[in-house]
Amino acid sequence: MPNTSTANPMQAQDSSVKTLADILLNHGVFDQTRAKQVKLLEVQTGRSQEEIIKSQNLADESAITKAKAELYNIPYIDLTSVPISPEALALITQDVASRFRVFPVSVDKSAKQFTVAMANPLDLGAIEFIEQKTGMLIKPFAADPTKVDLMISTSYSSTLAREVSEALKDVTGTGPRVRTLDATRVGVIREEKVGEIVTHILSYSIKARASDIHIEPQERSTRVRYRIDGILQESLTIPRELHEALISRIKILSDMKIDEKRVPQDGRFNFKFEDQEVDLRVSTLPTALGEKVVMRLLKKTGGVPDLPELGFRGLALKNLQEAILRPHGIILITGPTGSGKTTTLYSIIQKLNTPKVNIVTLEDPIEYKIAGVNQVQVNPAAGLTFASGLRAFLRQDPNIILVGEIRDSETADLAIQASLTGHLVFATLHTNDAAGALPRLLDMKAEPFLLASSMTAIVAQRVVRKIHSACKTEHNIEPKVIEEIKNVLGPLWKKDITPKFYKGAGCSECGNSGYYGRVGVFEVLPVSEKISRLILERASSGEIEKQAREEGMVTMKQDGYLKVLEGITTVEEVLRVAQE
Repeated sequence: MPNTSTANPMQAQDSSVKTLADILLNHGVFDQTRAKQVKLLEVQTGRSQEEIIKSQNLADESAITKAKAELYNIPYIDLTSVPISPEALALITQDVASRFRVFPVSVDKSAKQFTVAMANPLDLGAIEFIEQKTGMLIKPFAADPTKVDLMISTSYSSTLAREVSEALKDVTGTGPRVRTLDATRVGVIREEKVGEIVTHILSYSIKARASDIHIEPQERSTRVRYRIDGILQESLTIPRELHEALISRIKILSDMKIDEKRVPQDGRFNFKFEDQEVDLRVSTLPTALGEKVVMRLLKKTGGVPDLPELGFRGLALKNLQEAILRPHGIILITGPTGSGKTTTLYSIIQKLNTPKVNIVTLEDPIEYKIAGVNQVQVNPAAGLTFASGLRAFLRQDPNIILVGEIRDSETADLAIQASLTGHLVFATLHTNDAAGALPRLLDMKAEPFLLASSMTAIVAQRVVRKIHSACKTEHNIEPKVIEEIKNVLGPLWKKDITPKFYKGAGCSECGNSGYYGRVGVFEVLPVSEKISRLILERASSGEIEKQAREEGMVTMKQDGYLKVLEGITTVEEVLRVAQE
């Protein structure tokens, strides 16, 4: 029988060890009065401190579990931030996991060590049973009991444990060896099982609303990360032995060369899951540990959202709607990569798309196909660049032109010329705010007098995560943060209303993040006569922004804080994306 004393690093309490109430006091969960109250009740009733704290709802489950872990000198683990390991799940059945309330976290076969999260890490009987069952040394972690139960019920039903173990038998040769070379049999198990693993990775990404999938080789495993609502989350680890087979399978689907591993490659394929279909843009990159794959998911089903759905409201919405109804001029959408510029452009184009106008777009790449719009894919290898495409567009009798990105002075000059000859031009530019777009175009050698007469409006944007409505709860924030919001909003702050602040508590539907979906925060700068004069004077972005604010422009940070007061997002999200 393995030595369970080494497997379970627990220390017996002595007189110097603090109680549960003392630890909760140190963690800031209790104040002195509450800690004394719990200790007094313990003496008066004979009940344990844990029972008293739970019965009176004095602390949440997570705080109690962390305190108990510290009390018994056992490491704590947050199961929501741990990737699922199919290899570890394969070691014990769901029945065993449910009976002992144990969730397999990871396995180190070379050290014969099995890491598990336990609802009760003091259950020596459970540790002994699992050690005998697996022949491995158990490394227990304390975890929130409800999270343990949730992970057992969800992970086993959607696990890759069977597929991974079957594929591993074939790759590592631990299964029955086939001595006769049979062309119809070689690699069949592996291909079939690896195919199922790829299907699982892709179907999970659709269920989780991911925008990107990262498959990355590590020293001992391959990790799969999903970008959900703009944040990367690690949710799966696959044995390192399956990495090559996994990458080869994706390369075959993407029509890439599977024997070329020294240079980056690009490809694409479609994937259908239930009633949803996605177009996957696939990119491979050779790294020191093997090839890394990133897949961008572009939904084919579901329409383009309208401007209010994206998060435009009030004066910003009014100014943008007025700008897009003009027959000519330039409207710029600015922001860093991944800030939703393309989605905003598509939303505007959808609004303007009627049989009476000819709309042509020049994109790299075309992310969504819009019926009735002439969309052109940039192809520099064939000589079709933004500049050469824009030149060709002017001979196509367009009313509205969309240029994916202004990257150089030639494209900037052509866009200005197109707007001055009676076309409505939309384009994107990489700048941090709306006012910064004008000096940037001047840096690209655009003539100030042409820019002043052609520019109609500039939109700057970011995306923030929305609070999940199903687990939305009210919470208090520090007075200094409220003061900061007041200062930023200025006259937009409603003095006679007591503000309420919300956050998501976290549930299985939102992956315990408390967020579900995203919304934009915007600033719309209409180019007025005064701003046109500042362009002619080559004014700085600071002077342009000052003038725009005097004319009523709501900045991105102000827009973000207004959405915080509406209960749409949190202060942390606004500061993450809009803090200068």
